[in-house]
Amino acid sequence: MSSTFRSAVVRTPAGPDSIEIIDVPVAEPGPGQVRVEVAGTTVNPVDLALTAGVFHELGLITRSAYTGIGTDFAGTVIATGPGVDIPLGSRVAGLVGGFDRGFGTYAEQLIVAASDIARVPDELDLATAATVPLNSLTAAQLVDLLGDGDGRDLLVTGAAGAVGSYVIRFAQERGWLVTGLARATDEEFVRGLGAGFAVSAEPGWDAVADAATLQEQGLALVRDGGLFVGVRPGAEPPAERDITVRAVSVQSDSARLAGFLADTANGRLPARVHAVLPLDRAADAHRELARGGVRGKYVLRP
Repeated sequence: MSSTFRSAVVRTPAGPDSIEIIDVPVAEPGPGQVRVEVAGTTVNPVDLALTAGVFHELGLITRSAYTGIGTDFAGTVIATGPGVDIPLGSRVAGLVGGFDRGFGTYAEQLIVAASDIARVPDELDLATAATVPLNSLTAAQLVDLLGDGDGRDLLVTGAAGAVGSYVIRFAQERGWLVTGLARATDEEFVRGLGAGFAVSAEPGWDAVADAATLQEQGLALVRDGGLFVGVRPGAEPPAERDITVRAVSVQSDSARLAGFLADTANGRLPARVHAVLPLDRAADAHRELARGGVRGKYVLRP
C-alpha cells in the first residue's frame, strides 16, 4: 500500500489555475475516526469561492502552507480507529466543515469522524451519493432557519440549482407556499417540484431563501418585517426595514443525512449528476461551473 495519496489544494488563491494536486502522507484514524477511500466528491460554489480567495479575504483562512479543497464526499471505509464499530468496506457519505484546514474532500483518501458519516444504501451509486450531503443538509438547515410557513409566501432564488431544489421540497413540507426563481429553461423542472415559477420577481415576499446568493438584491424582494435567509454566513447583507436576516452555516448531521440518502435512493429526492471527471480535471469543472447554467453536479473521481 502506498504511503501517500493525492489531494487537491490551493496555496495562493487565484481561481481555478491555483488548484494543484500534491502527495500527502497517509495517516491512521484516531479514536472515533475512520479513513475513507473517496469514490466521488462534488464541485460546489463554496469551492469556487475558496480558490478565488473569498474566505482568505474574510479572515477565515489564515494557514500559510496550503488549504484543502472540497466539502462533501462518498466512498468506502478502509480503516477505523479505536471505538469505531463500522465494518471495513462500508459505503458511506458525509461532509467536512470549516475552511482553514489542510485537507478537503478533493482527495483519494480522507480521515473523518465516524459520527459525521452516514451509510449509503446499496441501491445508490457512490457518484450520486456524493451529490447529497452538502446540498441537502444546507437546504434542510436553511429551512430550519425559516421555520414553519403557515401558508406564507416564500421565494427561492436559484430554484433549479442543487440547494434551491432541495429548499423547495423541504419548505413545502414546513407549510410554505413556494415560488422558484430561475431561468426560463428551468420552468418545467421547478414546476415539477410542485412550486410556482418566476423568471423575475417584484418586492413583497414574506420570505426569501437566497440559494442564488443574490444578497442585497434578494433582500430587496422581502417585504418590510419579513425574513431573509442566505447561504453566506459572515457575509450577510445588512438588515433593513425590520427584516430578519440569517445565513445558514451547514453542520454535519449523520442521522438526517442517512434519511436524505435513502430518499435519494428511492427517488423521493432528486439527484442530478451533470458529469463525472477525474480529480486532475478539477480546474476544468470549476471553470464550467463558474460560467453558470450547469444543472446537476460535477463529481470528481480521485
